[in-house]
Amino acid sequence: MTKRQKRLFLLMCVLLGAFAVSPVSYGMHIMEGYLPVTMSVCWFAVCIPFWVLGFNSIKKNVEAHGKSISILAISGAFIFVLSSLKIPSVTGSCSHMTGTGLAAILFGPTAVSILGVIVLLFQAILLAHGGLTTLGANTFSMAIAGPIVSWLIYKGLDKAGVKKGVSVFFAAAIGDLFTYCVTAFQLAIAYPSQDGGVAASLVKFLGVFAPTQVPLAVVEGLLTSAIILGLESYASSELTDIGFLNGSQKA
Repeated sequence: MTKRQKRLFLLMCVLLGAFAVSPVSYGMHIMEGYLPVTMSVCWFAVCIPFWVLGFNSIKKNVEAHGKSISILAISGAFIFVLSSLKIPSVTGSCSHMTGTGLAAILFGPTAVSILGVIVLLFQAILLAHGGLTTLGANTFSMAIAGPIVSWLIYKGLDKAGVKKGVSVFFAAAIGDLFTYCVTAFQLAIAYPSQDGGVAASLVKFLGVFAPTQVPLAVVEGLLTSAIILGLESYASSELTDIGFLNGSQKA
């Protein structure tokens, strides 16, 4: 890692640390009891197949590469820290970074469903962020839909020969934005507008999320790229084991 890269990585770590200690008293995902019961049950049921696939994916990965558990833990901690930093937005929800792009790129989207639901469960119980009744909806938007998009974008750009750092940035940033597109849709179908129905409500929710979420997505892309840069320097063997690094490919 060059001197310039070291300075960039240090700056990103300082920014991440500053965000982590910032007091946020209104943070939440879709809040407890905000969705109708039937809708909460439906979103929970949709998540179950992904949880099964995710559990099997993590189990196989850890059995094949025992050292990868440290990278998995870092990815989970990254999700917890970033998704705990909230900016109040539309009623019943908020804007925040997700942190799921890192795990999706390194371990695939199904594994993130497990990391995500663990993080959301802890936040709901210990931090009053989100809720148990909305656990399924929050998991689907943040830990399933967003990571799938991040993984697809990363794989597509990587195959196209785009530099790894650029691929990581766009994968994390766009995955973050897509999470909020799904959240806006979830809120829209729960509370359709009297004039225009779900479509009008969706446009309204997206319009409110956009001013805060777009810059947050850019920051998340930069932070994810910085974390990847650090891991390549200090955990290159683990990244090679899980298939992220092939030969001399670097971000």
